[in-house]
Amino acid sequence: MERRRLGANGPEISAIGYGAMSFSDMYGATNEAASHAVLDACRDLGVTHLDTANIYGMGKSENAIGTYLKTNPSARHEFIIATKATITKDADGNRAFDNSAEHLEAELEKSLQRLGVDCVDLFYAHRRDTRFTPEETAANLGRLVEKGMTRAIGLSEVSPSTLRRAMTAHPVAAVQSEYSLSTRAPELGLVQACAELGVAMVAFSPVGRSLLTDNPIPADRIRDIPFLAGNPRFMEPNLSENLRIMQGFRKLAARMGTTAAGLANAWLLARGPHVIPIPGTRSVDHLRECISGASLKLTETDLEQIETALPVGWAHGDRYSEQQWIGPERYC
Repeated sequence: MERRRLGANGPEISAIGYGAMSFSDMYGATNEAASHAVLDACRDLGVTHLDTANIYGMGKSENAIGTYLKTNPSARHEFIIATKATITKDADGNRAFDNSAEHLEAELEKSLQRLGVDCVDLFYAHRRDTRFTPEETAANLGRLVEKGMTRAIGLSEVSPSTLRRAMTAHPVAAVQSEYSLSTRAPELGLVQACAELGVAMVAFSPVGRSLLTDNPIPADRIRDIPFLAGNPRFMEPNLSENLRIMQGFRKLAARMGTTAAGLANAWLLARGPHVIPIPGTRSVDHLRECISGASLKLTETDLEQIETALPVGWAHGDRYSEQQWIGPERYC
């Protein structure tokens, strides 16, 4: 497995990490045994970066990692662990964000308990809380580095300008954003800013929430997954159009001797040495498909063929509904 650096002065991690939202029930029911099987596979495949968050299953994802580490204590030295906090609810039960020093510290303390560790390697502000300037948020996160609760800080779903301002207050190791062949907005400044500043660009949903695979989630299952059921790309007529267009990409992957998921992750790795995809899945077989992208070395001809199959803007429907857009920064 190729290694990439998590920030300018951070540790080396696997070029492809693992997004542990799938340890929650976000994309279908799962259990601890299945999650532990995925973690076993990560170790076998050389995947060393785990990405989770306090709200993934309301602690379920972190708990699954924590029980695995308790059973396999040596794994703590093999994994670089990231978690996040910010997303919460207000007094009326509505989705809200809190980047205050008090909230971030309290939530990280709970995460450490669930994970069973004294310190995480990376702690993100999961969303921008506009009550605080980027500088204030970075400073609040930086205090947790000083307290020994995290080794580095990150920001999620922020604009290039927010990143630049935050960097003046405290070094930012990573920015996480949705980035894939179906979601290319980060190329409008964020990928470039990260490269310039020595910040890792951590790409979540690198296979487009299954669209960029050989086996997209079928329509009858989408109805039972609330996030996808309300997502424009998975609603008709957009879904049928997206699946139709994807047929060409799947055929291209087959001609190249790989899977669609492997090719989608390989394409991301080719965007720059600081780009780190973190696919998530409940299936060990699907994990292997994603990780196979790390062994692909794409030529310029390969990249041109990919662009022909899936040109910029090919996807039908926005990546988020209006409700889902609450929180991420739109910057272009």
